[in-house]
Amino acid sequence: MDILVTGGAGFIGSHFVRGLLNNEFPLAPGGAFTDAAVTVVDKLTYAGNRANLPESHPRLRFVRGDICDRELMLELSRGQDAVVHFAAESHVDRSLVSADDFVQTNVVGTHCVLEAAMAARVGRVVHVSTDEVYGSIAEGSWTEEWPLSPNSPYAASKAASDLIALAYVRTHGLDLSITRCTNNYGPYQHPEKFIPLFATNLLTGRPAPLYGDGSNRREWLHVSDHCRAIFAVLTKGRAGHVYNVGGGTERSNRQIADELLRLCGARPELVARVADRKAHDLRYALDDSKIRAELGYQPLVPFEQGLADTVAWYRENAAWWRALAAARDAQISDGAAAA
Repeated sequence: MDILVTGGAGFIGSHFVRGLLNNEFPLAPGGAFTDAAVTVVDKLTYAGNRANLPESHPRLRFVRGDICDRELMLELSRGQDAVVHFAAESHVDRSLVSADDFVQTNVVGTHCVLEAAMAARVGRVVHVSTDEVYGSIAEGSWTEEWPLSPNSPYAASKAASDLIALAYVRTHGLDLSITRCTNNYGPYQHPEKFIPLFATNLLTGRPAPLYGDGSNRREWLHVSDHCRAIFAVLTKGRAGHVYNVGGGTERSNRQIADELLRLCGARPELVARVADRKAHDLRYALDDSKIRAELGYQPLVPFEQGLADTVAWYRENAAWWRALAAARDAQISDGAAAA
């Protein structure tokens, strides 16, 4: 079988691709996608890294390209049995400064992916989304039927892409499912994100910025568990259905910061309180009973062990992240000077 993965050089997409190439996922019905040929298309923006994927593999084809290029997407979609659509701009802070790229990639790009899949008669599509489309919830947890109420330009662009995707199911009969996952963590995550930002700063003795009082709460899921959930939806999910992928481990940002201080052996004063982010969602929480009951999925990586392993990975792979962290810091410095 053949599978096209958009954004497959990014954090989550590359984990999924490596899992496919290594046949790490549970056997799908009929052995679907075992030893599949994988085509990755990635624009290789700052968040995409070719080094996240094998340099060569007999079942891997890498194409550097933009999902907004409709002709390219149609060419790559022909002959594919499935498309898993990861490609997206995903950093909330960047969307607050400039939302243009988020609308272009997440909305227009998704439309191009769906048009190509439909024209090429691709048999199955999974659109990877986020719990941030629901907004913020003070107590309880979101079901898949919860109204969308995004608060950031990033979340709004993802909500728009979700609605477009579902419209292609209802209008054109596209065999497509959506996943909405909680916060991910793990190896190869870009150091602009919370956990790798703290880990890379603390490991080098530099201050790590904590928004506000650190009371914002999130669920956390190891990226390998997320990828297993996506594969379950790809192979067993129902068309037109949304599947929440929760982590079951809720922590405040302050609690995460304290745990990272301990794991990095860093001084508490390195956590630097900074002004809170605009429209900062207070809490995310997903009801993932649907994917557990229908598809037999549940997370396997205990949070404490996963976080410790993640910090160990960043400690042992400084060559991978140092240049990325330097570019991140330069951009932050340029933004502060401009402000």
